[in-house]
Amino acid sequence: MKTLQDFNFNNKKAIIRVDFNVPLDENFKVTDDTRITSAKPTIDKILADGGSVILMSHLGRPKGKEDQFSLEHILAKTSEILGLNVQFATDCRGEIAKKAAEDLKPGEVLLLENLRFYPEEEAGDVVFAKELASLGDIYVNDAFGTAHRAHASTTIIAQFFPNNKCFGLLLAKEIESLNRVLNNSVKPVTAVLGGSKVSSKITVIENILDKVDHMIIGGGMTFTFVKALGGKIGNSICEDDKQELALEILRLAKQKNVQILIPVDVVAADAFSNDANTKVVDVREIPDGWQGLDAGPKSLENFKQVILDSKTILWNGPLGVFEMSNFANGTIELGNFISESTSKGAFSLVGGGDSVAAVKQFGFEDKMSYVSTGGGAMLEMLEGRVLPGIAAILN
Repeated sequence: MKTLQDFNFNNKKAIIRVDFNVPLDENFKVTDDTRITSAKPTIDKILADGGSVILMSHLGRPKGKEDQFSLEHILAKTSEILGLNVQFATDCRGEIAKKAAEDLKPGEVLLLENLRFYPEEEAGDVVFAKELASLGDIYVNDAFGTAHRAHASTTIIAQFFPNNKCFGLLLAKEIESLNRVLNNSVKPVTAVLGGSKVSSKITVIENILDKVDHMIIGGGMTFTFVKALGGKIGNSICEDDKQELALEILRLAKQKNVQILIPVDVVAADAFSNDANTKVVDVREIPDGWQGLDAGPKSLENFKQVILDSKTILWNGPLGVFEMSNFANGTIELGNFISESTSKGAFSLVGGGDSVAAVKQFGFEDKMSYVSTGGGAMLEMLEGRVLPGIAAILN
């Protein structure tokens, strides 16, 4: 696996695919700069070698050239994080990009305009990829968040750098952390899978059953399992057409000697609202008109021991509707258990949009071994797929 450390960038122009698809407020100010900060070590190493850097990214889902999606909005924040004056090219192809790249001197950084202003990017167009490739000497992919897409800048471009392509430090760390959970884990291994739908996690569950000792199922997925087992779930969210599948997962787990833990009690509410009336009930006895919105105290007690005894922990998905303070306790407690286990030497990997949001919101970010930057990409790797952006560097 070729990484940044395999190259000396002295007098070289590195063209880096980064994932600077960051959230902006109504005044186009960056509200979460994690993705920019995460790319800094890769950029710093290239500049320290005496190279220059050309950054390319997408932002949002523009339909053609739309100012609200211009990467110029993140220029000031990128300059601030990198501690230097980042240059900006008002196009990512053609004469403007070419001239800006040609004029770039060692130690300088250039940010290209939004790649998705051109439909060729998402179409994986070879001509567009070749044009981007012509701007640099070495191609670096440091965008885990888009590694599962076969786009021009994430995958197709790599073929124009047969010997001069590598993973950036961030992407290499993502691959290494996921491998540590999937292929080189220290047992016992526990996976915590939350979120609302079984259907979105089926392939993940099937792929990791051979690799884990315990699987905690939480969030809205709980109720599909409980109903399949004959419980009364009131108005709780449920995928009726996935009940047979839930039973099949339980059968498979038993066969593979994997302990599956489902909440035994829940915090139920009489409406989907933070102001609703609440009570703790048995997960199999949720009254009509009520819905389970968080894991209950007995469930958390059950989960705690398993997590504290684990040596490898994967956390993907919250245990409740943590966006509402009255239903955040389960997710916060889970974060506390994983933090404690990590402090005692366990390796913990957190990934998936909601879990990452929860970890940031409740201040657990520095207490986990690794927090992934890619939602969809991480899920696909957990499903056992080879991501095109990764394969393009390895080939």
